[in-house]
Amino acid sequence: MDDEDLRETVVATEILHHGRLGDLRIDTVRFRDGRESTREILSHPGAVAIVALDPEDRVLLVRQWRTAAAQVLLEIPAGTLDLIDPVTRIIEDPALAAPRELEEETGYRANRWRKLAAFWTVPGFASELMHLYLATDLSPAHGDRLGPDEDERLELVRLPWAEAVAAVERGEICDAKSMVGLYWLARLKLSGQA
Repeated sequence: MDDEDLRETVVATEILHHGRLGDLRIDTVRFRDGRESTREILSHPGAVAIVALDPEDRVLLVRQWRTAAAQVLLEIPAGTLDLIDPVTRIIEDPALAAPRELEEETGYRANRWRKLAAFWTVPGFASELMHLYLATDLSPAHGDRLGPDEDERLELVRLPWAEAVAAVERGEICDAKSMVGLYWLARLKLSGQA
């Protein structure tokens, strides 16, 4: 079976809710054989996630309450891309969003940035594409520091990188973006590339 046999064509869309992060919609899709079905989709502008490594080889993590998970999670810093123009749907450049999010969530700035990957977080029902970065050569942001968003309550945690990876393996870090980022970091560390 080739890709064309798998392709679904959207033939109708019904917006159920316009939200701050995106729209909840129902798409009617048509298969190549003419049959139709529906897909519930959360449209999302995308996001960035940052594996920030300090000079002592510690990963900067944030603890925060996540209502959808109904618990406090330990995560790598991350944030949603800003929608620059809602009419044309122009979205913020991830390379510009990553430094902002790192500073807002941790109080640190990085002098070296490396894009590691981009991945779909939950492609079965959401259009969020997560851009993963490695940030190194960190220094505290002083004076004009960007702070967390008004609705965020964060606690900064520093863990040696190997301990952070072990926390994933013990199930203490269980959020997907953090797992991907920390395993990526482990691969780089163990191969001598970070």
